Amino acid sequence: MEIKVNGRLVALSNIPPETPLLYVLRNDLQLNGPKYGCGLGECGACTVLIDGVAARSCSTPLSAAQGKAITTLEGLSQEGHLHPVQQGFIDEQAAQCGYCTNGMIMTLVALFERDPEASEQQIKNELAFNLCRCGTHLEILAAAKQAKRLLAERGAQ
Repeated sequence: MEIKVNGRLVALSNIPPETPLLYVLRNDLQLNGPKYGCGLGECGACTVLIDGVAARSCSTPLSAAQGKAITTLEGLSQEGHLHPVQQGFIDEQAAQCGYCTNGMIMTLVALFERDPEASEQQIKNELAFNLCRCGTHLEILAAAKQAKRLLAERGAQ
């Protein structure tokens, strides 16, 4: 089976098609952006983009990823530059333990790809399904707003 991860075609062998995509990304491809949180697709720590749509990799079988473009946190930076959402999280110091950060970033990337002008309420609605045990929700919202500004600046150039 072949899957495309972060722009690279990867051949996989001897992996059952029902294996969670998260396990393949972390264990076979050594991509540690997506985290194992709940294993049920409820916490958001394992979020990746599948054809640009935020998806829970812990509950997505490998077979569902075949023929699709998978993007992990590691695949967001371009030519050595962080994605504006990543930069927004750094600018606003929006992580304590960092465990939820991958999912938050990937969810916001998908949102801003769909709607670069997403409102604060839309941002809150999208992030409602990503759990943060540390309580950094205000910083995460500030990071989302900063990312939106950075994306607008990048688009204006």
